[in-house]
Amino acid sequence: MARDKGRKRTETAVLAPQRRLSSKILLLTILFVMIAEVLIFVPSVANFRMTWLKEKLNTAAAASVLISSDVELELPLRVQDEVLMATGAKVIALRFGEKARFIRLSDEIPPIHSHVDVSDFSGATAIRDSFETLLFGGGRFLRVHGAIGETDNHIEMILPDGPLRDAMLIYARNVAVLSLLISLITASLVFLAINRIAIRPIRRMTGSMLQFSQHPDDPEAVIAASDRNDELGIAERELSAMQEQLQETLKSQKRLADLGLAVSKINHDMRNILASAQLMSDRLSSVSDPSVQRFAPKLVRTLDRAVSYSENVLSYGRAGEEPPNRRRIKLAPVISDVEDLLGIDPALGIEFSANVPDDFELDADSEQLFRVLMNLCRNAVQAMQGDKDPATVKRLSISAGRMGTTALISVEDTGPGLPEKARENLFSAFKGSARAGGTGLGLAIAQELVRAHGGSLELRDARSVGTQFEIRLPDAPVSLEAERERRAQPSAGLPGR
Repeated sequence: MARDKGRKRTETAVLAPQRRLSSKILLLTILFVMIAEVLIFVPSVANFRMTWLKEKLNTAAAASVLISSDVELELPLRVQDEVLMATGAKVIALRFGEKARFIRLSDEIPPIHSHVDVSDFSGATAIRDSFETLLFGGGRFLRVHGAIGETDNHIEMILPDGPLRDAMLIYARNVAVLSLLISLITASLVFLAINRIAIRPIRRMTGSMLQFSQHPDDPEAVIAASDRNDELGIAERELSAMQEQLQETLKSQKRLADLGLAVSKINHDMRNILASAQLMSDRLSSVSDPSVQRFAPKLVRTLDRAVSYSENVLSYGRAGEEPPNRRRIKLAPVISDVEDLLGIDPALGIEFSANVPDDFELDADSEQLFRVLMNLCRNAVQAMQGDKDPATVKRLSISAGRMGTTALISVEDTGPGLPEKARENLFSAFKGSARAGGTGLGLAIAQELVRAHGGSLELRDARSVGTQFEIRLPDAPVSLEAERERRAQPSAGLPGR
């Protein structure tokens, strides 16, 4: 399969000349120019025929000078022959009002095939007669007549169409050769212009895509976008941005895969260590010391959570977390577990404040909600513990309230806040970390767990100092009376709202 794909890519990169876009454009340009020349050629041949006939009439009209002084003048036969030979006509007739004068070569008038009035004709008729002369002419005779100059006098002549057909064939040949040369020159110029403006950039983008598909992790495979301001320039810049973004995504996926591989190697040993610690914690429950009895249940719960996390540590990056097992829970015990597990050192001067009523309830998975709050609180503690100024207020606050059918939980700190780069990639794994060496997985996991509940996790921006995250979880519907009472009163329960 891989060899077939590589062969197809090679065939795409080295196309046969007849399959290249440039060759197709060159052939199409020649074809279209030839079609345009044909559209010009047809009326030009018809116009040549009429011009040729008019010239013959004008030549014959010159004979009227010989008889204009005396209408009774009889021309010698030698003069008649010279006039007829100059025009190629068999018969010439001059009309002056109602008088006529004939100049003949012989007494026999040949049969006439068609009549042509050079003073009054239509384009369609001229084109039809031209093709008829080209295809079937050579042994026929035409009666051609028209006015002499701007006068009312007319001239008629009967002449064979053989010389006309020969002249038309020569003219058609010359026009065809000239049209072919014009087509080749025009097509070449158009091709060179299109090749420089469009084909080269397209070929360059195609080569970049092929190279990128074979080596997506190579920075040299990213196309260098030009500064063109047309559609191809936009396409180059979009392709470059897409390739760079895809490389970043591939790097993140590779880091995630490496992380998963590393964790999978230590997962087995970690579970064994935690299992041993779990056995020792079970023995502590039999010690009668009051202090031990107070901390032993929390230690057991913490170890149970650690074992569960170890078993599901690779869940992120696979299909996702397990669906939440939603129950009606109290929020205060969950926050108490978070405070205990944080283990904030009193020497750091960080104050933990939980402004949540003991009877505040909501529909959620207690373990997943614990993980969300734990990730948010751990990030807040890590952000504040770096500040060594004893005068700085370092406080981590958790509050909760309700707005209609939505439970609101706020996690707020008085730390330095999030940098701009962390805000741009807030919930992206390996990008949204606010500290050096961080992975950004904490916020990504927290958002995934909240979304699994059908809720949202957002950063409140309207703050001068510190950071505040707000969790919104859909809760059990309230009664209609309670909703009306809520709308009549301003919402409360969350700081900053």
